[in-house]
Amino acid sequence: MAKKSVTNAGDQPKPYHHGNLVEVLIAATVELIQERGIEQLSVREVAKRAGVSPGAPFRHFRSKTALLTAVAEQAMDRLTQAVTKAVSEIHSADPAVAFEAIGQAYLEWALANPTHFQIISSRTLIDFEASSSLRDQNRAIRETMVDLLVQAQQQGQLASGVDVDHLVLAARAYVYGLARMAIDGHFPEWHPSEPPAIAVRRALRLFMSQMIIASRYGLVEPKNPS
Repeated sequence: MAKKSVTNAGDQPKPYHHGNLVEVLIAATVELIQERGIEQLSVREVAKRAGVSPGAPFRHFRSKTALLTAVAEQAMDRLTQAVTKAVSEIHSADPAVAFEAIGQAYLEWALANPTHFQIISSRTLIDFEASSSLRDQNRAIRETMVDLLVQAQQQGQLASGVDVDHLVLAARAYVYGLARMAIDGHFPEWHPSEPPAIAVRRALRLFMSQMIIASRYGLVEPKNPS
C-alpha cells in the first residue's frame, strides 16, 4: 500500500512504494537542493520530504555523501544518454562533427539540469572513486572523445603530432567552464547580447573551428616537443 510523504506547508504529498524508495530519496534530495541549496541539505530533511522515518535513508545510504553520490550517478546516467543520443543522430562520417556533438550535448544537459550538474561537478560532495558507475561512464565518454580525435588525425583534420589527450582536456575544460558560467549567472556581464543557451552553442562552435585551424598550422604544442 502506498504511503504519502509529510512535507512542508504548501507542498504536495508524494506517494511512494517501498520498492522505489531509493528513487524517491534521490528525487527528494534534488528538490531540496533546488529549494534551499546544498548547504541546507540534511538526510533528516530528505527523509521528511520522502515521508519516511529519519533512519530509513540509512538503510540505503550510509551517509549524506553516499546519498549525493547516488544523485551524481543518476546525473551521469542521464548525461551518458544525452551524449549517446547526440552522437547517434549525427549524419556525417566526420569525427570532428561527432566530437562537437558530445560537447553540445553536455552543455544542453548541464543547462537543463543545473542541480545534477552541481552535484556531479563537485568532488567534495560525492565519493567519485567509490562509484564504479561514475568512473566507468566518465571513462567511456573520455575514450570516445579520444577515439574521435584520433580518427580526425588519421583523416588529416588534425596534425599527426598533436597531443590528443591535451586537446580532450582543453575541450572538457572549455565546455565545463561555459556550463559553469551559464549556471552561475555570469553571462549578463560577459555576453549580454544572447541567451546563454545560444551563446554557449556558438562559443563551442568557434572553439572547434579554431582548434582545428591551430592544429593544422602547427599552433598546438605537439605531444613530444623537441
